Amino acid sequence: MSVRMKPVDAVVIGFGWSGALLAEALSTAGLSVVALERGPWRNTATSFPPARAPDELRYAVRHDLVVAPAESTITFRNNIAQTALPVRAWGSFLPASGAGGGGVHWNGQTWRFLPSDFSLRSHLTERYGSRFIAPDITIQDWPVSYAELEPYYDRFEYMCGISGKAGNLAGVIQPGGNPFEGRRAREYPTPPMKMPYAPTLFAEAARELGYHPFPQPSANLSQSYTNPLGVTLGPCTYCGFCERFGCGNYSKASPQTVLFPRLAARENFSLRTECEVLAIAHDPRARRARGVTYVDAAGTEVFQPAEIVVLAAFMLENVRLLRLSGIGAPYDPQSGQGVIGRNFSYQTTSSVQVSFADKLLNPFIGAGALGMIIDDYNGDVFDHAALGFIGGAYLGLLATNGRPILNHPTPPGTPRWGHAWKAAVAQSYLRTTRLIASGSSMSHRGAFCDLDPTYRDRLGRPLLRLTFDFHPNDLLMSDFVTERLGEIARAMRPSWMVVEKRHAPYSMVPYQSTHTVGGAIAGDDPATSAVNSYLQSWDLDNLFVVGGSAFPQNPGYNPTGTIAALALRSAEAIVTRYRHAPGPLA
Repeated sequence: MSVRMKPVDAVVIGFGWSGALLAEALSTAGLSVVALERGPWRNTATSFPPARAPDELRYAVRHDLVVAPAESTITFRNNIAQTALPVRAWGSFLPASGAGGGGVHWNGQTWRFLPSDFSLRSHLTERYGSRFIAPDITIQDWPVSYAELEPYYDRFEYMCGISGKAGNLAGVIQPGGNPFEGRRAREYPTPPMKMPYAPTLFAEAARELGYHPFPQPSANLSQSYTNPLGVTLGPCTYCGFCERFGCGNYSKASPQTVLFPRLAARENFSLRTECEVLAIAHDPRARRARGVTYVDAAGTEVFQPAEIVVLAAFMLENVRLLRLSGIGAPYDPQSGQGVIGRNFSYQTTSSVQVSFADKLLNPFIGAGALGMIIDDYNGDVFDHAALGFIGGAYLGLLATNGRPILNHPTPPGTPRWGHAWKAAVAQSYLRTTRLIASGSSMSHRGAFCDLDPTYRDRLGRPLLRLTFDFHPNDLLMSDFVTERLGEIARAMRPSWMVVEKRHAPYSMVPYQSTHTVGGAIAGDDPATSAVNSYLQSWDLDNLFVVGGSAFPQNPGYNPTGTIAALALRSAEAIVTRYRHAPGPLA
């Protein structure tokens, strides 16, 4: 029998960026809020003190900030003809665990999507015709436009103190910024980070080829900054311990650094860690969620009643909890009907490694989002008519790290161990870097999530089953942008280079990107989407499903900025509209 807690106005499931943003907005409005986090408590001062050297083995290799597969995992297969098997060690992506979620160990790349990304199907159909999109590609227009999201992008950037250079201020293209970006109301809150040698070389080569390089928008701050909530962050020290690490310098924006100080002081907010949510209790006839059932650290089953339920876990867990709770019609890949699990998409990445005999790049000088980028081949910025694919990628060179355990660059033909390998590493370490292409992933009929019929977790619940492989469209796109990346690499005049293309089948083993999205997508039609433009469930009026699960497909950009903008828009709608007149917002 469950222990029944005192009812609250809102319960938030998951306490990463989305959950923290909703909790901050709802508690500011005076609502009583309880947040439930599966993982442990994490705080900047105690978990990542700057007096302690970053531990690459603990965090980057052994994934201390990532959920242990023994606690929660998924099964995976490339297609429905295969038998899915459990993931025993995370590789391709790294689901976070603990307060702050992925906002603790993210790199800090903070993008706005292109305006055409939000009207993708209609935009492509108008420009190229309906037959240009492959029949099994299930991309959809978003139910919200770039113009509608712009104020929320702006709010998140100023909350985090994002360092960057505007490229389009009020419709006027600005030198040094991204000329292809959507119109923005004002400049970034802090200037771009100082560029080390390798990104500078990339920018010079890109300009020689007629491209438009600009500095990566970064949540690693270029200077000290106090945000609108009164929280102060410090300048980045370029240590390179960003991705997979917490930042003890208070110089990487995270839920801990920009939101927790405000939330911790509020009597109407509480956070319960090490609480595993089992299901969302609901009454379908009344179109209402009643609250959530969870198991606490002591193994006690608890029921938390709430007037509003916010599901803000990692995308995969959002989908799983909806399925376990029996909310929404499950997606059927055979018929194409149903919405929960539909339109899973990922990111299609590739790279080119380059080394210089006459240049020292000092790769240990780095940060998570420190680099120069071009958008000339992103989205539909370029003409696809003769190319036979849709989508694109941003191309760039990021000086992220030179950490000693995982960074051992060697030229082609080097033995994998022994004296010759050691000599090659010593020769190449200071002279080698990598150009990257971060490409789109177009959702398609055969990419989806459902519940595994065989494997269960430690609590007896079915695991989530992921079915995914790279679509031929995305591989063709990736080949094209990787060739352009190689041209820039050759213009940098390296002594050697290695092109690393993306190939099928997709593998769960090597790390690629933690940008998994979809499965509970936003739309204007309940037949093809799980939530409306405010991320409100079509089935339960008081359930809001927030996070990357809402994306109908994935552009080339990292998703965090858009996830945050959607969360802020949803929070505003709850505070200003829903709580005064409960019911459908769209």
